[in-house]
Amino acid sequence: MSGSAAVSLASADHVDTARLTWFRLRVPSTESAATPGIAETARAVRDALAAACRGLVEREVLVDLVALAAVAGEHLLVIGPPGTAKSEAVRRAARATGASVFEYLLGRFTEPSELFGPVDLRKLRDGLVETETRGMLPEAEFAFLDEVFQGSTAILNTLLGILNERTFRRGHTQLACPLRVCVGASNALPEDESLAAFADRFLLRAFVEPVPGPRLEELLEGGRSLERAPAQKLASVADLDRLAAAARAADLTAMRGPIAHALRRLRAAGVSVTDRRAVKVQSLVAAAAALSGREVPTDADLWPIVFSIPTADGQRLARDLLRDQLARSENATLPAAAEEASAGPLARATRLVQVGGELLQARPDGADAGSLERWSARLESVAREIDAGFASDAVPEPLAQVRSRIVEALEAR
Repeated sequence: MSGSAAVSLASADHVDTARLTWFRLRVPSTESAATPGIAETARAVRDALAAACRGLVEREVLVDLVALAAVAGEHLLVIGPPGTAKSEAVRRAARATGASVFEYLLGRFTEPSELFGPVDLRKLRDGLVETETRGMLPEAEFAFLDEVFQGSTAILNTLLGILNERTFRRGHTQLACPLRVCVGASNALPEDESLAAFADRFLLRAFVEPVPGPRLEELLEGGRSLERAPAQKLASVADLDRLAAAARAADLTAMRGPIAHALRRLRAAGVSVTDRRAVKVQSLVAAAAALSGREVPTDADLWPIVFSIPTADGQRLARDLLRDQLARSENATLPAAAEEASAGPLARATRLVQVGGELLQARPDGADAGSLERWSARLESVAREIDAGFASDAVPEPLAQVRSRIVEALEAR
């Protein structure tokens, strides 16, 4: 990788705005002595992610994918313009699990020491080149690297070791990294082949756009609530590790046929799926099953294939090509991502059950008339979406119950 390819021009003020955030939520452990089962652990993570998504608009999929990547042992690349809440989604997913987070905006003049830590000068006098990593990326559990492709050759080469092997090597320093997931962000996919090779280490891809006009009121309201919302830890990194262990132990024998069939269809249509990605897709399917509380993956867990496709056009084509195979997709822990990938009825029903249930619990009792009116309008919107998406005799039972409760709530206003 040439230095000129890896280090692109950036304005000086862009570098000056580089920010470094290091925080660990210090919340007393509430874990019981007994080891919870996979279903119980999945419910804890589900509650944590639901809380993390509150106040975020059009970024629920991003929170879901951070969790999926963490359980699968993979990494996520987010492509989209600045100011689209990419870093906020990562922070909230980390806070929900009490994970330590390293966050940095890379620029043209970013030095390796800014990410990995300075050389220990005391040991350098003794001829040892060791790095002081405390509070830096090698000791983080979650990482967010904005403008990740701005990094120099030295930075990207060191990152490769951390991403691939969870090992930091520099001089005489070699240590295991607790990193669960690294989220890289950029305005666009790199065109340089050497940078594209680095980008391929991010198995999951998400493409984000600014919040659309019809949801701007929600964005404004949600933005204010985010400023006031305290950090909540409803799950733990240990929960993610338990689900990751279950995913690694999952028997994928029955799913290799459906996965291979989906990949053949994609390749036949001209969608690029490298052998590396084809193999690693299995870890995503297993992780989706674990996050849903299932020890054995099923056809309901095929939907992450879509997010493994490296381009936005490829993902759109994959949704259309695999629509029949993904029709059974659903995931109560990652409802937004499952629906986004599959556009399937079960995934849509799962999301609507969650959204409707949360709205019903959030009735603004005793609030002003304006708040009650806005709450009622949102309930009506959910009811309309249910009616538009499902025939009256084909509404899943949990969704039918939520719809009945919505009707009762609206009639009781």
